[in-house]
Amino acid sequence: MTVSGDLKQLYYSETLAHNSMTTTHTSVCCGFCGLLCDDLTLEEQGGVLQVTAAGCARASSAFARVSGATDAQRSPRIKGHPTDLPTAIAAAAKILAGSQLPLFAGLGTDIHGMRGLMDLADHCGAVLDHMNATAKFRNILTVQGYGWVTTTFSEVRNRADLIVVMGSDVASRFPRFYERLVWPAEALFVPDLSQRKIVSVGTAQTAAAQSPEGVTPHHIPCGNADLPDVLAALRARFNGQGLAVTEVAGVPVSALDELAQQIREAQYAVLVWVAPDLDFPQAELTTQMIAGLLGDINQKTRAAGLPLGGNDGDFSADAVLIWQSGFPFRTSLASGKPDYNPHLYDTEGLLERDEADALLWVSSLDSRDARPETKVPTVVLADAGMPVDDDVAVWIPVATPGVDCEGHLFRGDKILALPLRAVIDTGLPTIKVVAQGILKQLESA
Repeated sequence: MTVSGDLKQLYYSETLAHNSMTTTHTSVCCGFCGLLCDDLTLEEQGGVLQVTAAGCARASSAFARVSGATDAQRSPRIKGHPTDLPTAIAAAAKILAGSQLPLFAGLGTDIHGMRGLMDLADHCGAVLDHMNATAKFRNILTVQGYGWVTTTFSEVRNRADLIVVMGSDVASRFPRFYERLVWPAEALFVPDLSQRKIVSVGTAQTAAAQSPEGVTPHHIPCGNADLPDVLAALRARFNGQGLAVTEVAGVPVSALDELAQQIREAQYAVLVWVAPDLDFPQAELTTQMIAGLLGDINQKTRAAGLPLGGNDGDFSADAVLIWQSGFPFRTSLASGKPDYNPHLYDTEGLLERDEADALLWVSSLDSRDARPETKVPTVVLADAGMPVDDDVAVWIPVATPGVDCEGHLFRGDKILALPLRAVIDTGLPTIKVVAQGILKQLESA
């Protein structure tokens, strides 16, 4: 008994020491927004991660939330009852096997996860739609119909001398945008960064864009729904055309003349916007006007657009879909070949019309439970930090790229994919592993 007691005490002492140890992880890439900042420092204690340097509020919350999940949160569930992974996979396969038109939505995953989902969708004849697709189509339809000139993060950081933010509160979705791209320590081709000009048009916050010297950007206020009219007037004034009014949507024409002159004098102007912030009827008119303005500017000087995205893995999932099918989101594989229709194959429409009879919802990069309300049988593949919904038919916690599994995500300028390494090991399966497991069940049925 004495020996056993000594061994037990030794075990507890070693466990306590291990749990109290702090491990530092440097140069960590964060996948929780499209900036993919790769300079974070994390401290790990007892498996829980804390951002200690080069982070933001979003990163701090996400790393702590995912790594701090309880054992109960990491357990698969069937109708709220804990189960093991093989049983959950079998239950998910049964739902998809009985579906006439399954809908794979959310799609908050990385390149590897999306590859696994594509194989499964091809077998099931599923429709694929991302949670950010509605916003993304404000850009996609403009590119398809008009084309545009865009730039990269490096070009913005190193060359832009005038940055015009169009109707977007950039910092709320990309917290370190101004720190990393607008006000870095140095830029290659802008010797004096204090001379870099920032202008905000629309309903955007300007405090986060303040320069290190405390200069607040010039703000031209208007409602975002008025941006198409304001931008049309700006295009007219830039091109020397007269207007029969003195203001447009409350914006003085003199303010637009001043902005037009700033654009003419700039060596490299960049127009920045975030499509989800342009949330109003016919919002694509804004991106069409931006594309047209960029075309006008480039006939006289140099300018480019920066349509920020990449959150929730939308650029990464979309890239895989395009690689393998030739089409972006809202593509159906039900007929055995890709059928792209951005108006017919939207998630909410399919569910409201009772056309989709099963939902596979994927979200491994965001704590939001953005699932649409539906009565169809639902399988959820979510990171362990998301609150569990016991009403879901099958709930399978999955690993999160850049936290407890490796992955690759496309950056918000679409110029490259960055690797994300696993910082901790929770034993959770990746989305690709779960998708392959479901596919194996279906193939063997």
